[in-house]
Amino acid sequence: MARITVVQGDITEQQVDAVVNAANRAMRGGGGVDGAIHRAGGPAILEDCIRRFPDGLATGDAGWTTGGELPARWVIHTVGPDHGSGERDRSLLVSCYRRSLEVADGLGVRTIAFPLVSAGVYRWPLDDAIDTAVGTVAAAETSVEEVRFVALSPDVVERIAARIREL
Repeated sequence: MARITVVQGDITEQQVDAVVNAANRAMRGGGGVDGAIHRAGGPAILEDCIRRFPDGLATGDAGWTTGGELPARWVIHTVGPDHGSGERDRSLLVSCYRRSLEVADGLGVRTIAFPLVSAGVYRWPLDDAIDTAVGTVAAAETSVEEVRFVALSPDVVERIAARIREL
C-alpha cells in the first residue's frame, strides 16, 4: 500500500512526480482545481490536452499530459461525476482514483498529489468524497509510493487526516 498523507496547500506547488487534475469532460480547462492547474502550468498543458484528448474524456476515466511549468512532471487529468447536476454514481468517483493510479503506474510515478475529486464545484458531499478518496487509494494495488491529498482548508485537511488515521 502506498503511504497516504495530507497537506494544506496549493496543488500547483507540490513537489511530486504528478498532480491530479479534477477536469471536466471537454479537457479544455475550467474553474476550481482545473483552472488553477492550467493557469500555473501554462499553455503547454492545454496544447497537450487538445492533442491527446480531441474528443475530451469520459467521466470516471483518466489520462495524462505534460506538467508544463508546474513542479510536477505530469498532470493526470480525471473527470469526476457532477453530483450537483445529478451524476451520483459513486462507482464513477471510485474509478477516478483507480484510473489515475493506473495512469500513474504506466508513467512510473512514485509520488502523486490528489485534490478531492468532485468535492468542489461538482458538489459531491464532502464526507463521502473523503471516504471514497482515502478508501479507494488505500485499497489500490499500485507502484506509487506516496499518495498526497492536498486541500486549502485546514478543516478539510483535518477531516482527511482523521480518515487516514482510521486505516
